[in-house]
Amino acid sequence: MSHTPEPDDGAQAGTGPAPVRHLPGHIAAALAGAGGATDSAGQPWAGRSLSGDDATIHNFEDDDGTADAGYLAAVADLAAGTGDEAAVVTALATARVFVPIVAQLAEEGEAATPVHGDGLHGDDTHGDGLRSDKQADMALVTLKAPDGRTAMPVFTSAASLQAWHPEARPVAVYAARAALSAVAEGAELLVLDPGSELTFVVRRPAVWALAQQQTWTPSYADPEVAGALGNSTVGFPAVRRVEIHPGGGVASATADGRRLPGGGAGPELRVVLYLEDGLDAAGVQSLVAGLNQAWARNEIFAERVDSIEVKLQRAAP
Repeated sequence: MSHTPEPDDGAQAGTGPAPVRHLPGHIAAALAGAGGATDSAGQPWAGRSLSGDDATIHNFEDDDGTADAGYLAAVADLAAGTGDEAAVVTALATARVFVPIVAQLAEEGEAATPVHGDGLHGDDTHGDGLRSDKQADMALVTLKAPDGRTAMPVFTSAASLQAWHPEARPVAVYAARAALSAVAEGAELLVLDPGSELTFVVRRPAVWALAQQQTWTPSYADPEVAGALGNSTVGFPAVRRVEIHPGGGVASATADGRRLPGGGAGPELRVVLYLEDGLDAAGVQSLVAGLNQAWARNEIFAERVDSIEVKLQRAAP
């Protein structure tokens, strides 16, 4: 079974809304001035094109649009088995990425009915006004993940963005800024390079860590998460032991089928509950429901765990 951390509403794992998170003050202040008619460098969108010298629309001097070398090295180590996904996120924290911006059609405006010099209306005998030109606003792109959550696509290179959406405008930002934008848009996931050789998903706790420029530790490798889960079993004597491991959704796959131990979108934490013998199905269900509520109330668990899968084992006599 799997579930996303949620408020204590008495629901079974995997149901209910995600908890509401309040931004730290410095992040809220940074977001307050974001958006509008200009990009992150304060340059207006109006009059831009993607041809000729205008194709470079970001403010990273001498940026050739290729992927960050540190990020590529971390991904290579992950593929070789000498690195982990925490190292990839650490490299991403200082990397430049591209956020796709697309034109979003606004409503048509209605112009005033033209009037001739003699004070008479024109040919519009029905009194309907003329339609003005359609207007377009610039909007961030968001996606729906398979589990229904909102995800924001970002790209490590201009080429990968162009291949994904030829009409999107690439805006270069540091990944921490992209994470801030994701939080502002209500997106819980960053999806790096969708449709490319490797699509790497940054889950909610790592997105928040990037936004706050803090170090991220995966929940399955976090001793404080393990301690919180262990403490949550107090009052449940049928639970003899708790273990945590990487979940089945941690792995990602390249386009040619290679498996990487990180960057997946599925449950990243596997919780193994070792139970005393003799529990019937109703007893197990009641036990798991009670633990689910205890986990939802635990601040460490709610902040650092994105989604889990629970495996039940019989404790050794």
